[in-house]
Amino acid sequence: MVTYGLVFGVVWLAAFALTPWAQRLSRRWGIVALPGGRRLHEGNIPKLGGLPLLAAWLLGIALVYWLRPPAEAADARRLWGVILGTLVITFAGFIDDRWELPPVPQFAIQAVGAIIAMSHTIFIEVFSNPLPDPALWSVPPLSWVFTFDPATGLVWVWRPLALLLTLLWMMGMINAVNWLDGLDGLAAGVCTIAALLFAWHSYSLGQVTVALFPLVLAAALLGFLPFNFAPARIFLGTGGAYLLGYQMATLSILSPAKLSTALLVLAVPILDGMWLVISRWRRGQNPLQGGRDHLHFRLADRGLPTRQIVLGYYVVTAVFGLIAVLVPSRSLKVLLWLGLYALVFVLLVGLSRRKVPGDGRV
Repeated sequence: MVTYGLVFGVVWLAAFALTPWAQRLSRRWGIVALPGGRRLHEGNIPKLGGLPLLAAWLLGIALVYWLRPPAEAADARRLWGVILGTLVITFAGFIDDRWELPPVPQFAIQAVGAIIAMSHTIFIEVFSNPLPDPALWSVPPLSWVFTFDPATGLVWVWRPLALLLTLLWMMGMINAVNWLDGLDGLAAGVCTIAALLFAWHSYSLGQVTVALFPLVLAAALLGFLPFNFAPARIFLGTGGAYLLGYQMATLSILSPAKLSTALLVLAVPILDGMWLVISRWRRGQNPLQGGRDHLHFRLADRGLPTRQIVLGYYVVTAVFGLIAVLVPSRSLKVLLWLGLYALVFVLLVGLSRRKVPGDGRV
């Protein structure tokens, strides 16, 4: 536990100390978010928040490999994939912060990050059985692409399908976090809670080194949040959002049990992103354009204060995350997951009946 405390403290202090430096650097380079469009903030806000997060995170990872290197070769290979993919996709995000890339290059960058992860055996190949009757896995068409192992209670996925699911999961998670980053402190706080829950879950499963990775991320975010919470003095930017989305995607795959945890912890942004793509497509709009039709923006346009919305997201994330970690019944987790998604769906349907300002426009 001394190792965990030391790593956490050093990373938190580094992020807290480096964030003001990133603010000054962002202003000097002119990488700032201007008022207008979907954002209603005042003044020019630095948007290189991903820079102190990445620096603090890399310092924490270096400490992890110095104090507690991975004992198993499989873990070492996967964790190196997380490091390499995080570096590539975060630096690509910094390029977007500077020059605002069009959607196609951004998706290409996300796909490259997913390929890096998959090349280091990070893919959705196995997960815990969520069905009440395991015999259902032997019924076509499930039996064509899934194999249930009664000895372990795990379900194995046909490799081509596993790679496709991983690509969709990682790109979907990156964009979900990027879209979530619309209110001060929202994406950073939600991902902090998720990272702490991932660390707790990994430790409880005996993954002592893997648990340090989300712990490092949580420490970096907690050092950054005082500057990002409303009213924000620095934004995550695309670099920071890509870093968080990539971390959420890969860390949730490193253990089969954490995939269901991610689906509960990040249920609101996941469903919001799915709803947004479908609803824009039905209206004949480009799903990749910015707009104020996200759930958090709709709540803000209803007059709810930013802090109230953000704290509400925190509570939902924490409650359902604790349920995912503490509730032993997989069937109950699935029912809760379906219930939460149904509630968010009803809320989105209700809010979508009211036109919002800036809907579908950057």
